[in-house]
Amino acid sequence: MSDSPARTLVVGEALIDVVHHPAGAVEEHVGGSPLNVAIGLARLGHPVRLAAYLADDRYGELIQQQLADADVDLVPGSLSASHTPSAKATLDETGAATYEFDLTWDLPYELPTDTSHFHSGSIAAALQPGASVVAEAMLASREHATVSFDPNPRPTLIGAAHEVRAQLEQLVGYSDVVKASDEDIHWLYGDDADLRQVLALWGQLGPSMVLATRGGDGALVHVTATGETETVAGEKVSVVDTVGAGDSFESGLLSGLLDAGLLGGTDARARLRAATLPDLLPAVQRAIQASAITVSRAGANPPTRAELS
Repeated sequence: MSDSPARTLVVGEALIDVVHHPAGAVEEHVGGSPLNVAIGLARLGHPVRLAAYLADDRYGELIQQQLADADVDLVPGSLSASHTPSAKATLDETGAATYEFDLTWDLPYELPTDTSHFHSGSIAAALQPGASVVAEAMLASREHATVSFDPNPRPTLIGAAHEVRAQLEQLVGYSDVVKASDEDIHWLYGDDADLRQVLALWGQLGPSMVLATRGGDGALVHVTATGETETVAGEKVSVVDTVGAGDSFESGLLSGLLDAGLLGGTDARARLRAATLPDLLPAVQRAIQASAITVSRAGANPPTRAELS
C-alpha cells in the first residue's frame, strides 16, 4: 500500500436543493448526489476533487463556498453552464423527499487524470450529452484508478427504465464497487425483482463488490469472487429527513475501502478482488453509521470523521 492518500475524482451534478417542508417552510441547501459524496469524503479526511457543470451565479457562488468550506477542489472548467442547476425537494410527513429538477448536464472540458479513484453516478451517468463523456472517462480511468458507481436514477429526467437500463449496466461493468438503493433496483427491473439476483447479475458484469441499501433496514452486500451475500443491519435513529442519506452511505463506504487499501489505484483493485466479506464489512458499517447520522439532521449534511468515532 502507498503511504500517500488516494486522490479521488468525483464527476457529476452540483445543484441547489430548494426544500419545501410539509408546514410550508422553504429552505435552500447545496446538493446534488455526486457533490454530496465529494463533501462526505472530504469531511472524512480524503483528498477529493469535483468535476461539475454550474455557472458563476448566485446559486453557483453558494456551491463554490460550500466546496471551499469542505476543502473540495472544483475542477477547472466546471463553471461553464448558462445557469446553476436546482432541484425542488418536497418532503412528506415522514421526511421522505421527491424531486423536480431544472438542470442541464455536460462536461465540455478536460477531466484530470492524476487520480487514483474515480466516482460518478446519478444524473451525470444518464443525462446526455454529459453522460457519454462520463462513460468514456470511467472506462479510461480504469488504467490508473479504481472506479465506483451509484446509478441513483432520476426518472423525471432520464426517461423510462427500459431506455436507460443497458446504459447503466454498461457503467456497472466499468466499476469495481457499485451501490444502489432497493428502490433504484426495483425501478430498473420491476417491483418483483429479487435483490440478491440483481446484485449477483451486476457482479458478473465486473464489480468486485455490489450493495443494495434498504433504508433503515441496512444493506445487502454481495462479494463477487466468493459469491457471499449478507444483510447488514441498519442503525435505529430518529429521522429528520432522508435528503443525502444514500450519498452519505456512499462516502462512508468509499472512505472505509480507501482506508483499508481496497480502493485507490490498480494495486488496490487486485486487493479488492481478493477480499472476502469480513474484509469488507468494516467499510459497510462505516457507511451505515454515516447515513444514520445524516438522516438524524436536516438536509444533506454528512458527518466528519470525528463524529463517526
